[in-house]
This record gives sequence, structure tokens and C-alpha cells, in this order.
Amino acid sequence: MTSILIIYTGGTIGMVNDPKTGSLVPFDFKQIRQNVPELDRLDYNLDVHSFDPILDSSNMTPEIWAEIALLIQNRYDEFDGFVILHGSDTMAFTASALSFMLENLNKPVVLTGSQLPIGEIRTDARENLITALEIAATKHKGKAMVPEVCIYFDYQLFRGNRSVKYNSEKFEAFRSPNYSILAEAGVTLSFFNNYILPQPDKALKVHLDYNPNIGVLKLYPGISPLAVKAITHSSVDAIVMETFGSGNTTTADWFINCLQEAIDGGKIIIDITQCQRGSVELGMYQTSKKLQQMGVVSGYDMTFEAATTKLMYLMGQGLDHAAVMKLMEQSLRGELTA
Repeated sequence: MTSILIIYTGGTIGMVNDPKTGSLVPFDFKQIRQNVPELDRLDYNLDVHSFDPILDSSNMTPEIWAEIALLIQNRYDEFDGFVILHGSDTMAFTASALSFMLENLNKPVVLTGSQLPIGEIRTDARENLITALEIAATKHKGKAMVPEVCIYFDYQLFRGNRSVKYNSEKFEAFRSPNYSILAEAGVTLSFFNNYILPQPDKALKVHLDYNPNIGVLKLYPGISPLAVKAITHSSVDAIVMETFGSGNTTTADWFINCLQEAIDGGKIIIDITQCQRGSVELGMYQTSKKLQQMGVVSGYDMTFEAATTKLMYLMGQGLDHAAVMKLMEQSLRGELTA
């Protein structure tokens, strides 16, 4: 029998209405079959690990990512796949982080959640949960169909480190702006094999160390030297810089000097675009040529979530600056198109 581990971290999906108070409260996921009787028709061996206490996803941290990764490592041989129930607000961050932490993953790790609680009549929770379990259980010639960390939401399966939450009001909460979906749930489950990572030929290797000491510099017309220096002259180890278009910034001397001083002081600066679609191309325009010359690293078409978690992951591995900068521009888990 196919065995799936459900890891419940928290989020809207696990909420039901308390008839006494009228407020939303988490239900006991150990009794999940009572709340979702359709699971009995899947004929899976399901086990549930619930966080105690459960978390609002806004409180997610690298320490909790490590806890999830360690749980998967410790129970890896017991299960055919893993489904993580998670609040949608930071789901893309967790999916991106786990993709880097779980090297040589050959089993599905599917994150899902919902926009409405599981106890609501019109909830999207049941479909998301049931289909996520089916995806985690699907095999082809004895091997997992999707051997990677992914997000399932509203009939579509996304690569985790390519996903962004873009809507807080519709069931269609996630998109993958620069990469195709991996599967689609219609009358049948359709998998798009050309876009799914290949099965690794090495054993799972789990990385638990993260360095979250990074700053974020988002550019806008009229940004002041004071605002820029608050990031470039701070004690962070690296900076994710969200720029215009294909990686462009102001060419004002004071701004370029701030970046140069940060790099000279040992900081790594990653350039990602504010645009939902497209890629950074350093040197394409004069406004980004100086960045390229001074050693700013291209984030290509990485999402903000992927760029930040990848940077935290690489800096946590004890690598020197040159190695971190080189690997940031390489695809490690399918997170960028170089």
C-alpha cells in the first residue's frame, strides 16, 4: 500500500468553525479521515505529523524549515511521498527553502493549503488536499512521477522554487511566472514530464544550516541616499537588490558608490528584477553595466522567494564568497534559467 506522510504546520486549511464561539480553530489532524471522508477511497496508508503548536505561516523561520527537512530525512524510507499543509502567505518561501535543503530528492514533497477553511461548504481545501496526496503517490515504472519540492493549488502543480503567491482573494492563489506548470488536474492528472526534474542517481542529502543575515534593497524613483545606506552600510552579509526591468538601477554616483562600498566591505549583492516575468541581463543597458563591472551577481529570473532562500542556504554552507557568487548564478534545483 502507498504510504504518505502528511505534515501539518498550520494555516487556513486546518481550521474549522467552533460552534460555541463562532471563531476558527484548528482541528486535530490525527482525525483527518473524519473531516475528509473521501480519503478512505484513496486506499493509502496515511500518517500525520502535526506541529505543536501550529503556526501562522507569517511566523515561519529557517529554524522551522530545518525542522521540516529533518522530519523528512528521519522518515524518508517509511513513505512514498510527503504532503505539507502550510499557510499560503509564506508557502513559496518554504517550498523554495526545502528545495535547496533536500539535495538529491527522489520522492515528491508537495506543499498545499487553502483559501477557505476545510469546514466551509465552498472550501478549496478538500480538493487541494486530495489531489496533493494523489500527486505524492503517483509513480511511473516504480519511481516517483514528481521527484521534487512543489506546490499544488487550484488544479495546478508548480515547481516550489518557481512559485509566487499573487492573489489573496481567489482560489487561484499561486503562479509560476517564468516556468511551466508541472502538472494539471482535470478529469485526469496530466503530468508534463519535460518540465519535471529527472530522478537523481545519488542518495538524499539534507542541509540544515542557514544564514538569514541578508538585507533587501528595493529600488524606486526618488530613493534617498539615507534609505540606501540603511541597507548597504548595515551589518548584513548579503543584499538582494530588486531592480527595474532587466536589472537596471539609477546611475547616480552616490548610489554606485554605496554599492561599491558594500562590495568592498565583503557583502554579496544579488540583482533580481521587480518584474513578475523576465530575467536580469546585466550589461544589456548602460544602467546595469557598472553593476556588472563591480561584481554584482545576476539573479536571472529567480523569484524573490527563491533568491532569498538560496542565498541563505549557500551562505550557511561555509562556502567562501567566490563560491557563493558562482553558485547563485547556476541552477541548483531548477530555480533559474541561466
